[in-house]
Order: sequence, then C-alpha cells, then structure tokens
Amino acid sequence: MHPRIVICTGGQLGAWALAHIKPDDLLIGADSGARFLIKNGRRPDISIGDFDSVSEEDLLEIRENSGQTIACDPIDKNYTDTEMAIRLALDLQPTEIILLGALGTRFDHSLANVHLLALSSQQQVKMTIIDDHNKISLISDQLNIEQQGYPNVSLLPLSLKVEGITLDGFQYPLTDAELTIGQSLGISNVLVSSNGTISIRKGLLLVIQSRD
Repeated sequence: MHPRIVICTGGQLGAWALAHIKPDDLLIGADSGARFLIKNGRRPDISIGDFDSVSEEDLLEIRENSGQTIACDPIDKNYTDTEMAIRLALDLQPTEIILLGALGTRFDHSLANVHLLALSSQQQVKMTIIDDHNKISLISDQLNIEQQGYPNVSLLPLSLKVEGITLDGFQYPLTDAELTIGQSLGISNVLVSSNGTISIRKGLLLVIQSRD
C-alpha cells in the first residue's frame, strides 16, 4: 500500500507538471510519460505501456532508468496505456492518485481519461487529473475544494443524472438540485472564499476547477 501515486502519461506535459510531484510519491510513467520523467531528472518506479510513442533509443533509456518496466504489444492489448497505468496503481492500493499528461490534442484520449476517473471512484480512491489550466475530480458523495489558483468551478454529470446537489461557499449556491447530461447549468461557478463544499445524493459528478 502506498499513500500517493503520481502517473505521468503521454498528453501535454511541461514544467508545471513537476511542481505536482512530491518526494515521497510513487511515480508511474505511461508510455512517453516515462520519457518525460526521465528527461526531467525523475526516476519512474514503474514504466508501463506499448511505448509506440517513443524511439528504440528512448525505450532503452526508459528501461535503464526505471525501477521496473512493463511493456506490452501495441496491437494485442485491451486498454490504453493510461488505463493500464491506472489499473496498476489501483492494485497498489493508494490513498490518492494524481494523473498528469491526461489531456492534450487528442480529444478522444482526453475524454476517455476523464471517464477513467470512474475506475478509482468504484474503488473509493481519490483520483485527480491536473494540467496547467484544469483540475478535474469525480465525486459520488462529497468534496471539499480549495481555490488554489483555479477561480472557476464547473459541475458536469458523468452519469445520466445527478441528484441532491448542494453547494456551500459558492457565488451561485444550489440546494438539493439536479443535473442531467445535456445541461450547462453547472458551468463557471465561483468560490466566494478560499474553499467550498460540494455534496450530492446520487450519481457521478465531474468537478472541474479551471483558469484561463
């Protein structure tokens, strides 16, 4: 069991990502995310993927500079590299997972990675997707959030319907409200103080903190 696992995967990454890595984190590099860690002086505890996004030279460097490397065939596999990394992390029973590089120019991968938040929710493990402009969580009960440089807070249902939404500490409060897929009611709320609380009674709710 490990308290916190950080996964770097193959979307958009930059210097901002390194600031989210703590000294005691267990590091997993998924495909080119492993190369990013190594190029920036971080040693992945585990590197995993089909590594079709890196050169043979890069893969050799990844193998030499990772605690463990798990490679699979790029054709004969059932999961994306990111999902393999998340499933591996969940097997290690962490208290929290931070996912970096999950968003990028490939919208299909970005959306699939947001949906993967449901995997950790099913196992009651907190997982957060972070990039330079967004912080994305999924809740099925309650979340206490801090502004932390993200002035906007948007709520979008991941299930068909989310019931019993109550907001405390927001400019636009809600009490026992309901959101269904296809509504934009939950977009661009604002915290009126440094923190707030979001609670729901039923469903799966995406909480997206963002900045321009």
